[in-house]
Amino acid sequence: MNDARALKPDLGRYGAWLPTRSITPELAAKIEALGYSAAWVGGSPDAELAWVEPALAQTNSLQLATGIVNIWTAAAAPVAESFKRIENAYPGRFLLGIGVGHPEHTQEYAKPYAALVGYLDALDEALVPTSRRVLAALGPKVLALAAERSAGAHPYLTTPEHTARAREQLGNSVFLAPEHKVVLTTDREKAREAGRQLVGHYLGLSNYVNNWLRLGFTENDVRAPGSDRLIDAVVAYGTPEAIVKRLREHLDAGADHVGIQVLGGYDEETLLPALSELAGPLGLTPAS
Repeated sequence: MNDARALKPDLGRYGAWLPTRSITPELAAKIEALGYSAAWVGGSPDAELAWVEPALAQTNSLQLATGIVNIWTAAAAPVAESFKRIENAYPGRFLLGIGVGHPEHTQEYAKPYAALVGYLDALDEALVPTSRRVLAALGPKVLALAAERSAGAHPYLTTPEHTARAREQLGNSVFLAPEHKVVLTTDREKAREAGRQLVGHYLGLSNYVNNWLRLGFTENDVRAPGSDRLIDAVVAYGTPEAIVKRLREHLDAGADHVGIQVLGGYDEETLLPALSELAGPLGLTPAS
């Protein structure tokens, strides 16, 4: 077993999750000012992570994490070079999230588990520490690999029930940081419509569908456009207090941290007011 168990990352309890491939320094500073301790950047960022340093330079303690770098589109060597440059300049403030993506989107997709192991081998050779990397993991096999070869797991589009199962498998010393989507509206149909606009895309991806089936959802639930039961499980909506109650279910189930993805737009005018509304009920302290 590696050093990840002794050096679990500390990203605080809540972070903002953005599907944007990068983050501007200005947005990073505003997220930090609201009291969030981390910002996750999805959308499969490029291997050259040059956008990370300016965002870290503009903030004091905010941690940045990739959610995730895709092993098929971002080679290990340049990713490792980016990581070491960032870590040297901003020690302990960057977490490298990596994953295998989806066979439906990747022409090169073959033997994904072996490819992921090979990628981790390359990161080891480049001296990227296990304590500063996490894996996108849903099923038991990759969750086990995440515990063995990284600091832990960053499951996407899951439920607190999945978090509980993952924690039971991983044990208490492995980092676990699920993502959860939110819509700030008390209009149930409007919220479900917003959820389906995004979740519908994932109904055609076998990794997610198989995970939902393992969690007890039915074939009808995961058939487009997605049942109300499925949408309500993966998208939190209602008042800020109701949303926070749902997010805390992940923590109660064993999560160390929750990445919050606000649906409805990722520009500052949409994102920041929503994050601001949630900050109080989340118990966040605005940065001075």
